[in-house]
Amino acid sequence: MKTFLKSALSASLFLPATVIAQDDFEYSIDEGIKHLVAKDAVVERVGTGYRFTEGGARDAKGNVYFTDIPNERIHKWDARTGEITVFKENSGRANGTWVDGDGNLIACLGGTRGVASIAPDGSQTILATSYKGGKFNSPNDLWMDSKGGIYFTDPRYGQNRDDMEQDGEHVYYLSPDRSKTIRVADDFTRPNGIIGTKNGKTLYIADHGGKKTFAYDVEADGTLSNKRLFAEEGSDGLALDNKGNVYLTAAGVRVYSSSGEFLGAITLPKRPSNVAFGGKNAKTLFITSRDAVYTLPMKARGVGSN
Repeated sequence: MKTFLKSALSASLFLPATVIAQDDFEYSIDEGIKHLVAKDAVVERVGTGYRFTEGGARDAKGNVYFTDIPNERIHKWDARTGEITVFKENSGRANGTWVDGDGNLIACLGGTRGVASIAPDGSQTILATSYKGGKFNSPNDLWMDSKGGIYFTDPRYGQNRDDMEQDGEHVYYLSPDRSKTIRVADDFTRPNGIIGTKNGKTLYIADHGGKKTFAYDVEADGTLSNKRLFAEEGSDGLALDNKGNVYLTAAGVRVYSSSGEFLGAITLPKRPSNVAFGGKNAKTLFITSRDAVYTLPMKARGVGSN
C-alpha cells in the first residue's frame, strides 16, 4: 500500500486529504475527520459483487446486516470473523434496516411496500403496509426509538408512479404497540435517510429529493416539531456517533458536527448509499457502496442499532 497527499475539495471547503491506493481501489479521508478514525486505520473492502447494497444495522454482537436490493437478499457481516453470509432470500427488496432489543431485524420492504420484523430464524411478520387505506409508496429507511416506535421514510424512486396511493412522499411513525401509524412530516420532496439521537429528543431526516437534511424535536406522542435546516445537502443514509456527529452519504461519507458544521468526508470509488457502526463496541464504520461494502476502524463509537 502506498500513500500520498493531495489537495481535495469537500463541498465548499478545501481540506487536505490523504488519498490511499489499496489493492485495486483508492479512497481518501479528509484531515478534518482524522481525529474520529483509529490510528493507522485503513478502509477495507470486505465484500463485492452485489448489485446495490443498502441498510446496514448492527446487532448486539456487533454483526452488521445489510441489504442487496435488486437481488432481494439480506446479508450478514460477522464482526468476529469478517465472513459475509446470506441471512435471507426473497427479501421483498428490503432496503433500510434496524435491529430491535430482541434481536429481530426491522426492515423497510420497498418491493412489497411494507415494514416487517424478521426474526433471527428468518421468519417474517408484517408490521404495516398502509396509511388511511392507501398502500405505502415504497418504505425506504427507518429508525426505532427507545419505546419501540418506528419512524420510516416513504419515497418513490424510479419512473413507475402510476400505482402510488399516497398523495406524496412522506414520513411516518408506527406506534410501539403497532396499532397506529401516523404521518409526522408531509413537506418533503423525497425523504430518505433517517436517524435519531440516543436520548430520543432529536430526529434527523434527509430530503434526498430536496437536497437538504433537517433536524426535528421529538414529542412524547411521537409527533415532530421545530423543523430546522441541518445541512445544505440531502443523504441516502444517516448515522450518528457518540460525539454527536452526523454521517451523511452523498458524494462520499460526509461528517457534520451536531451544530451542523461540515467536518470532512471519506471518499470511496463509488458513491456510498448508507453507513452504520458495527463491530466490537460499535467502533467499525460499515459503508454500503453500490456493488461493494467497506469497513473502517474508528475512534468514535456509534450510537443505537446502526
